[in-house]
Amino acid sequence: MSAQTPATGAPVAGPRTRPGLDLFVASFAVLFLELAAIRWFGATVVFLTFFTNIVLLASFVGVTVGCLAAARKADLVRFVLPATFAAVFLSLLVLSVYETSPEITIDVGDQQKSPEEIFFGTNYRTKDPSKFVVPIEVVGGAFFVLVAVIFVGLGQAMGRAFDALPDRVAAYAVNILGSIAGIAAFTVASYARTTPRVWFLVAAILVLVLARRRSAEARPRIWTAVQVLSALALVLATGTASSGGPEGETLWSPYYKIHYRPQSGEIFTNNMTHQDMIRVGEAGAAYALPHLLARDAGVPPFDDVLVIGAGSGNDVQAALEWGARHVDAVEIDPVLAEIGKADHPERPYDNERVDVSIEDGRRFLKETERRYDLVVYALVDSLVLHTAYSSLRLESFLFTEEAFRDVKAVLKPGGVFVLYNFYRRGWVVLRIARLAERAFGTPPLVLSLPFQKTISPGDDQSGRRTCILAGEASSHALTAVRGKLQSSGSFWVNENPGANEGVSAYGEGPPVSEAIPEATWSKIAAARLEGGEDEELPTDDWPFLYLRDRTVPALNLRGMAVVAGLFLVFVLLFAPVRRLRPSGRMFFLGAGFMLLETKGVVQMALLFGATWITNSVVFFAILILILAANLFVLLAKPRRIWPFGLLVLASLAGNVLLPESAFLVLPAGARIGAVCAIVFVPILFAGVLFAVSFRESRAPAADLGWNLAGVVAGGLAENLSLVLGFDRLLLVAAGFYLLALILGRQRTS
Repeated sequence: MSAQTPATGAPVAGPRTRPGLDLFVASFAVLFLELAAIRWFGATVVFLTFFTNIVLLASFVGVTVGCLAAARKADLVRFVLPATFAAVFLSLLVLSVYETSPEITIDVGDQQKSPEEIFFGTNYRTKDPSKFVVPIEVVGGAFFVLVAVIFVGLGQAMGRAFDALPDRVAAYAVNILGSIAGIAAFTVASYARTTPRVWFLVAAILVLVLARRRSAEARPRIWTAVQVLSALALVLATGTASSGGPEGETLWSPYYKIHYRPQSGEIFTNNMTHQDMIRVGEAGAAYALPHLLARDAGVPPFDDVLVIGAGSGNDVQAALEWGARHVDAVEIDPVLAEIGKADHPERPYDNERVDVSIEDGRRFLKETERRYDLVVYALVDSLVLHTAYSSLRLESFLFTEEAFRDVKAVLKPGGVFVLYNFYRRGWVVLRIARLAERAFGTPPLVLSLPFQKTISPGDDQSGRRTCILAGEASSHALTAVRGKLQSSGSFWVNENPGANEGVSAYGEGPPVSEAIPEATWSKIAAARLEGGEDEELPTDDWPFLYLRDRTVPALNLRGMAVVAGLFLVFVLLFAPVRRLRPSGRMFFLGAGFMLLETKGVVQMALLFGATWITNSVVFFAILILILAANLFVLLAKPRRIWPFGLLVLASLAGNVLLPESAFLVLPAGARIGAVCAIVFVPILFAGVLFAVSFRESRAPAADLGWNLAGVVAGGLAENLSLVLGFDRLLLVAAGFYLLALILGRQRTS
């Protein structure tokens, strides 16, 4: 029989185990497997790439109910590997069925009609009542359950180890050390470009070690065999899924699962079409358009060009082909750039005039000292969230008022800023045009391919590539193009841009040539923008270009209801009834801390770039601060809670009242230090507040469970950033901490 703790009666590690080591291994496994699950399910489950916070919250829910179930007799660790294999297998099955069944549509917020928020790549299958339509909430809810089940056993092991250690703060320090090890290990795995086979092999070994250290169960050999077979099946399934098949190869970058077909040059990311490598002079009309417009208006070639979102190199090749002397190609994903360097048919990245930077575009704009004749946003539309902790996408900070001012700052006098993409809805085009007008002081030139005379907020732009040219009123290039369009009526670009050589493409009709069919020419003329004056413009505080209004969309509200409902079901199924009495203080400490983490991740992404390395460093730094807070409590032994609560509230007030712009007068190094202090000081005080509260716990597993339940609530509350912005989201965090201080601890035992 297993030992019992006097306070809780929970089964703890038997005589063959060391609870401190169990806690370290369980904490390591939770963080490592959580990160692996976010990467795997976000890249494999159809369209879950935009909702990876579901996977994050599911892992928290699983650990929560596991901690609350620490007193259950059954050892739930033995179910972790079978549950993981089942979830992975079902994700592959769902993907296969979707890809081979065109009659199935997954609806993501009604993208075909008037979506409240745009998700690129989700609108290619028409929502037809005659077809089988599955709401994304159903898909997300199903995998929420599957992922949560995976983490219940690990949460139980962690809770039992906590209950077995008398020094709560020391136990929490061990928990944090294990978490740091888990993040560090997965960061190394990502840096080494390992595949899911390696991730899940490491996770399986950790779970097997943890299961082996548990006290003996009935028929242990059978369960050992089941776990080993599940581990082998898991590694085999994830390895097979990463092979790429006969049509191409599958690569895992730090951001995407990339499927590449060398013969056609097609690149897919997270199961959606992303880009094609082409010969720009033969088929790249949209890439050539800005250069051809300027050339035929008598403007010299753009000497210095910056391409943000360079991808596999089409936009870079266009700049080279039409006379650029130097091109800075900025791409955040190293694998996409490597594919372009190796296989692009025109080898733009091998050209000595090109410098490639694997960097966040916004950070490059802030750091570069070079000035440019042309800055290009090259189909900047990531298909993934920046982090599962927020609603940010990788490109969110490129489309804000502050970002457009940064673009203006790197342009030479008279330089031009060009953006083009399939922007999906008219209100997005109008919003970008207004951002450009606010930054440059004059309305931009808006062109549509195919031609549109007017663009209104409600227009469907899905099949149209919109090109926006912005610059100051004194810009010679933009003035020349605008004047030429006004005097000649239109410009004509051929689907084979090589046909534009040696002809005058401005005029009422297309160039006349017996060798070139008239049907291959496309009309280009300035579009008139109608409406949109009341559009909310994105800022660094509210960087949501693709969100129609300051609101929590109905899709998000339904998702929040699904998560909350399933969470309650899990608690009722796994937690003993006597543990359902909440610890108010622990719950609201968890909710507040989740919002502090969210703000920290977002602020550091703005400061250092929205890269995976920034994320890893931020989470590592947060855990180090929590560890430091624990050491402070162990050594200083503070008795009162309220001073640290007041320090948290005061530091949050400072965070709200002193935005980054308040430090612009400081030198760069001092400014970075000041912003980091503003972000991380509340986290340090919050860590001390939690450690002091947790030190006196009579039911540590249950209290930790309710703290994680609060983290889930904080994750749901993060949706309020869509209404409030990220600065005012801290007011919600302050409210949570105030409630934690007022309510105090309600004993759960």
